Amino acid sequence: MTLFGDGLEAAVQKAFTRPAPKSAGAQMRYLVKQLKGTKAVAQMLRISQRTVERYVKDQIKRPRADLAARLEREVKKRWQPQIRAKAREKAATTGGIVIDTRARMGYTAPIGSTDQDRIRHLTVALPPRYAARLFDAQEAGASDRELQEIAAEALKEVYFQDGGRRAGSLEEVRFTDVEHLEFDL
Repeated sequence: MTLFGDGLEAAVQKAFTRPAPKSAGAQMRYLVKQLKGTKAVAQMLRISQRTVERYVKDQIKRPRADLAARLEREVKKRWQPQIRAKAREKAATTGGIVIDTRARMGYTAPIGSTDQDRIRHLTVALPPRYAARLFDAQEAGASDRELQEIAAEALKEVYFQDGGRRAGSLEEVRFTDVEHLEFDL
């Protein structure tokens, strides 16, 4: 589970205009339609082709817990791609993204200043350029650590330096021990 990647996905999914299919049969039919065949769905979900066909015909109604989780994840990954793209585009160009986090934060600053790490709960609106960087990095397959570094850089500029109005000599922000993280578009 990636905290930052899943958080960005959840934020984009809030923009959906219709709910994704809920039942196993409906989810399976959607995936079969998207991937154009039961064989591709079976390979993706690591089950037999015959099992996929049974779900499509509603002969099996309740999947195992691990299969249900994979099935839901794959459906949500493909659900409403145009709405998903528009939400990302809006956040990256005009709207920006809001980060709500509770984590240990500190910073590196010149000698004589208080740079002790401490738990902070922040809700900060990040400018569109950081939303664009986060989404671009996520699409490029960036690790959770890389996404965390982009978020730390954004918090440094927006929260600690207030857009250049204070703490100009701040060198680096440490953003660790994340207890809670949520994004909103």
